[in-house]
Amino acid sequence: MRSSHPRSAAVAALVATALATGLLAGSADAAEGAVSADPIRIHDIQGTTRVSPLNGKAVADVEGIVTGVRAYGSRGFWLQDPDADDDPATSEGIFVFTNSVPAVAVGDAVKVSGTVGEYVPGGLGSGNQSITQIAKPTVTVVSSGNALPAAVAVNEYSVPAAYAPAGDPAAANSINALPLEPSSYALDYYESLEGMNVKIGTSRVVGATDPYNELWVTVKGWENPTKRGGTLYGSYGAQNTGRLQIQQLAPVAQQPFPVANVGDKLTGTTEGPLDYNQFGGYTLAARTLGTAVAGTLAPEKTKPQAANELAVATYNVENLDPTDPQSKFDNLAKAVVENLASPDVLALEEIQDDNGAKNDGTVSAEQTLTKFTAAIAAAGGPAYQWRSVSPENNKDGGEPGGNIRQVFLFNPARVSFTERAPGDAVTATGVTTENGKAALTHSPGRIDPANPAWADSRKPLAGEFVFQGKTVFVIANHFGSKGGDEGLTSVHQPPVRSSEAKRLLQAQAVNGFVKQLLAADKKAAVLAVGDINDFEFSGTAQALEDGGALYSAIKSLPKAERYSYVYQGNAQVLDQILTSPAVKNFAYDSVHINAEFSAQNSDHDPQVLRFRP
Repeated sequence: MRSSHPRSAAVAALVATALATGLLAGSADAAEGAVSADPIRIHDIQGTTRVSPLNGKAVADVEGIVTGVRAYGSRGFWLQDPDADDDPATSEGIFVFTNSVPAVAVGDAVKVSGTVGEYVPGGLGSGNQSITQIAKPTVTVVSSGNALPAAVAVNEYSVPAAYAPAGDPAAANSINALPLEPSSYALDYYESLEGMNVKIGTSRVVGATDPYNELWVTVKGWENPTKRGGTLYGSYGAQNTGRLQIQQLAPVAQQPFPVANVGDKLTGTTEGPLDYNQFGGYTLAARTLGTAVAGTLAPEKTKPQAANELAVATYNVENLDPTDPQSKFDNLAKAVVENLASPDVLALEEIQDDNGAKNDGTVSAEQTLTKFTAAIAAAGGPAYQWRSVSPENNKDGGEPGGNIRQVFLFNPARVSFTERAPGDAVTATGVTTENGKAALTHSPGRIDPANPAWADSRKPLAGEFVFQGKTVFVIANHFGSKGGDEGLTSVHQPPVRSSEAKRLLQAQAVNGFVKQLLAADKKAAVLAVGDINDFEFSGTAQALEDGGALYSAIKSLPKAERYSYVYQGNAQVLDQILTSPAVKNFAYDSVHINAEFSAQNSDHDPQVLRFRP
């Protein structure tokens, strides 16, 4: 199982230095407390903010009961004082980082001496909150077999509705120095339980089991539910306070982790220490794990297009290359035929070159596409043809050596591709007119590839199609990723979303190109499709829609159906199809076949739009 907190001496030193030099709590009181004749209790160490008043100080003979032991990854154990104080803001639990397999067992009463520290999972630059811990410990076992402190019930009544306090503007919107208000804010509530023994009852799964043996539940079943059992992230202010990540302390070789999909139930009691990690924030590290009970969720199938309807789809196939197992090609192909009803035009994202991540200068994807289209035909689908523009080697981001790009597949029995002086990686397609109608100067062609907005990112692919005598322009996109953005549980509130700046520039470039098409022909049918890597309510989407040039068609769906991806238990939009004003009376479908399931062919759900040009 993946380490919950990858550690290094360098990071630990940075954390100790940064936090000890005045980011937060006062040092004078801490120094006085360290030499006090009174025994130091865990709640004294935890304090009433996110950072210990004893950070960087040595403590001796801290007493408590062992409530959980982690013998892998970030090795150590959780210690809890059974004699709580009267302050709800102070946690009675703490993690003891041993760096080796702990020589203690659950139920041991121990005394711990060591150094109090604040460890930031992912490093200082991640924006994550810190974990208060005792490191370099000396541990004395006083007795064994003791009853554990009663678990605190985390449920819909205990978790506040508001997510987080606003950060201090004078401290870059940090919430570190703010007194915890556990009855007012969900993040403060969880922080007040850091390291403590907690439990949940039967809860709905809102994030499927992933390859790292973890899943997400909600303790608030009524909170922004999707139609199929998830929890919808419908705005920046709808973080969904009931979400909680679940891991287990037992090694999976000893106790297999349950395989669950969205909408399943984790029944009974799940109990263990409340941890915090860089891959989702607050996490219940289960000592006792509930039972997964399967629901009835099944992959969706879209409605086939009518004879006079053009079906255009987009699908991120997650780094597809010829070295992938044939089963991946076959499963993706089956989905194109059975779940997407063989769309007339299919824009693919993340098609890799002919040898995948082998970094040898190869940029052609002919073998990848030959293998994929053959698999589609074998699954009963059409004999798709393809058009694309190969990128420059290692200039479009993604996996090094993989050279991901967008590709158009089209069914020649239903639609034709208008080829006009096909462009190359560095040649920009433009807009011209032909017989009074808009046309591309290069089809296929790339939009403004020299624009700095596309540095180390996928350039949009534009193509011109004809369906039953009508021209339709399709722009296949794969905008910059959200890499580098802070998580919702960030120490900064609101979190820093640094990646938005690049996507905003990219959206402006695509919007500008669509406006050129509409200036040439205001009735031009234009579809901008793909992995936009941003929400339908985001500034990116607003920039794409600027001036009424495009409309994010997923907004035509009921809110509970607007998602294409599930991240940390939040169902959200990343993949979109946007339409120009001439595209009217369309039917839109976000076809849920991957994101909600533990077994995935891709981590994205494809999107389909049907209309009559």
